[in-house]
Amino acid sequence: MWLSTRQMRHVASHRDQVPAEFADRINLASHQRAADYTQARVRLGMAEQVYDAVILLGLTLLGGLQWLDQAVGHITAHALPRQLLLLVAVAAVMGVLGLPFTLWRQFGLEARFGFNRMTPALFAVDTIKGIALGLVLGLPLAAAVLWLMGRAGSAWWLWAWGLWVAFNLLLLFVYPMFIAPLFNKFTPLTDAVLADRIRLLARRCGFSLGGLFVMDGSRRSGHGNAYFTGFGKARRIVFFDTLLARLNGDEIEAVLAHELGHFAHGHIVKRIVMSFVLALVFFALLGWLARQPWFYAGLGALPARGDGSGNAMALLLFFLALPVFTFLLTPLGSWYSRRNEFEADRYAARQSSAAQLVSALVKLYDDNAATLTPDPVHSAFYDSHPPASVRIRQLMHATAHST
Repeated sequence: MWLSTRQMRHVASHRDQVPAEFADRINLASHQRAADYTQARVRLGMAEQVYDAVILLGLTLLGGLQWLDQAVGHITAHALPRQLLLLVAVAAVMGVLGLPFTLWRQFGLEARFGFNRMTPALFAVDTIKGIALGLVLGLPLAAAVLWLMGRAGSAWWLWAWGLWVAFNLLLLFVYPMFIAPLFNKFTPLTDAVLADRIRLLARRCGFSLGGLFVMDGSRRSGHGNAYFTGFGKARRIVFFDTLLARLNGDEIEAVLAHELGHFAHGHIVKRIVMSFVLALVFFALLGWLARQPWFYAGLGALPARGDGSGNAMALLLFFLALPVFTFLLTPLGSWYSRRNEFEADRYAARQSSAAQLVSALVKLYDDNAATLTPDPVHSAFYDSHPPASVRIRQLMHATAHST
């Protein structure tokens, strides 16, 4: 809350003057719109933090999870179905309780600033698809983890971690071809000139390309983006249609060179490996905590039963409480991400044009109403990308150096 308050004050104090380095590119009205959008998002985020904290306390210290566990126990006494039903019940409760903020963010805040393109019908369809996908993918994974907790002995967490790694690697391969198309339409890039430029850039960067696609992001939002996904022959570059409508060919090439910079420096693989290492640590910690009676009692639940029927409770308590205890690690992850962004920017400056990347970024900052004047402390704690002024300054330095 302190960080959010700092952000709001800092953005408000700089609302009436465009930073000097952007004065010839962004007008005052756009700058003020970005300030208002940032403040509105932070204000909503602060309310949601309080709301989520109340839900968390209700589920844990005030006994909500324990009550739900007893309720599902009246439906079935079989250990595994009961545990799966508890997981589904908690997910349903949290989903319903979180729905008001989700709806307000999409149809209130985003619509107020002209970003929402989603209809209520499309929102409902997306929600139903998301629930179905969660059941199809999540329930078998949860059942396998619970089975391991009950049958694999004290080292169950190591087997569960291996299963988690395999599951996530599988998702990386199937997501581009089977999951993403459930929510968005992907069509081949039809601009032959732009496609040739991109293929030449990819070849120059040593990137084996499986396809160039345009995603109908404008059906849901006015925000623009581009990304690459998949591995091996499934590698593909995806552009939001909103991005293609705003940037010219030189700017698109520069943005893509930045994305390829992440590939060239191995950022994606490094992040995946780091996430797996952290998951191993957390699974090991869970393996120990699940055997400690104080872990359950301290978070508002009865100690684990000897028949293993409390394993789902251990999972829920751990993953609900974990963000509270890892919160202070947030700036480390943000710092590492910003470091990667700087490396990708420098790569783009070498492979394409720093000046064109600056031009593209300014347009994206403007179109997405991203504040140009974030609070330095808030930014250092949360932001995965460098502040706009710092990023532009470094790119302009790279332009002057190359000249």
